[in-house]
Amino acid sequence: MTTSSVKLYGGQHSPYVNRVVMALEVKSVDYELVETNPRELLIKINPIHKKIPVHVHGDRPICESLIIVQYIDDAWTNGHSILPTDPYDRATAQFWAAFVDDEFVPLLRKIGRPKGKRRKCWFSRKCLKHVCCLRMHSSPAAKAKLFFGGDNVGYLDIALGCFVGHLWLSEMMNPTYKILDETKTPCLAGWAERLYSDSLVKDVMPSFKNFSKSIRQCQKLFLIE
Repeated sequence: MTTSSVKLYGGQHSPYVNRVVMALEVKSVDYELVETNPRELLIKINPIHKKIPVHVHGDRPICESLIIVQYIDDAWTNGHSILPTDPYDRATAQFWAAFVDDEFVPLLRKIGRPKGKRRKCWFSRKCLKHVCCLRMHSSPAAKAKLFFGGDNVGYLDIALGCFVGHLWLSEMMNPTYKILDETKTPCLAGWAERLYSDSLVKDVMPSFKNFSKSIRQCQKLFLIE
């Protein structure tokens, strides 16, 4: 399948755009990242939601990050499979990916906002509970593997992993409320480090570990969609 006409519309700091970037890199697809975000263009290529990311293959636009990741996995057979091939494992991965968007992400956004310490602490504890729950129940076999998807970066790694940089940013803004803690959550912290060190994604994923912006700029970046 030709890859010369693949374009991805969205900003490089958007975690949802990063999801698609990770999938494209896993499948070794040549693509163009179009950073500009004119509303007129979004109305044309994503008239329903008018949001990024939008993946355009030829002249056919595809919207919603997780749907785009699945499309990429189905459309390109090179590289390893992103979604599990077993029907049950595939459904389980899709369930937990939806859990990330429905339960985890709203809490992550609230931690990044200027709230009172008590509320931040509650959001942080609940966020930590969710990611630990995900790690425990998403795939029992994955506990002994490098990633949720096994020995290779998979669907759930992409679904959650696109927020790792923003978790690091959140911890920089609020050092008291760490989620990826080497002492308290060593498995999750190790997973995040392995993901960002993986040869397929390490050069394309934004890391905020050494970010030197002001808190106000950090908050604006943290809340980007």
